[in-house]
Amino acid sequence: MLTPIMAVIGRDLRLALRRRSDIASVLFFFIIVVSLFPLGVGPEPEQLRRMAPGVLWVAALLATMLSLPRLFADDHRDGTLEQLALAPQPLGLVVLGKVLAHWLISGLPLTLLAPVLGIQFDLSADALAVLTGSLLIGTPALSGIGAIGAALTLGVRGSGVLVSLLILPLYTPVLIFGAGAVDASVAGTGAQAHLSLLAALALAGVFFAPWPTAAALRIALE
Repeated sequence: MLTPIMAVIGRDLRLALRRRSDIASVLFFFIIVVSLFPLGVGPEPEQLRRMAPGVLWVAALLATMLSLPRLFADDHRDGTLEQLALAPQPLGLVVLGKVLAHWLISGLPLTLLAPVLGIQFDLSADALAVLTGSLLIGTPALSGIGAIGAALTLGVRGSGVLVSLLILPLYTPVLIFGAGAVDASVAGTGAQAHLSLLAALALAGVFFAPWPTAAALRIALE
């Protein structure tokens, strides 16, 4: 069961390393969006601390969405997706591998960058730790949920806009609990409840979303 998943992850990581500009564009987008807010609202520390959770999480969400249209498009264009659909392994396992590879390419680098960028907002060490933990838990859910939208819009003109319209409502709970965890840490009320709900969403996004995604891909290939 793990063999096809690891094979897909390894293949997607190798392809991503050949297209480093795609990875760089996501990271630069995240850095630029987050860095512009302190410049625009001023240096007031209290205001920056209040804004930080929402700004960082929204920027991570938008950066993740930026890379979603390419999740299946390249494989669909060159015929690889059809071969994967005809393979004896369930297509859901292939999708799971692609979701995990997408997180390693986009979600994990964003998570590692977040505490560095959070210093601009005068966040404490505890708040930065919670921010990093919430992104580490929540970004896999963004990749899993986003895969559904990418599959539903595969081969459609203007798919980038359609993906945004489809998955933004589904991203809302992840955004609420992710930013809420950091807010709770800053307020001193504890972030455990938010992180637990975020973990539940991540598990659902990673392990359940690949199966409706596989069904949507089969429809797109017909």
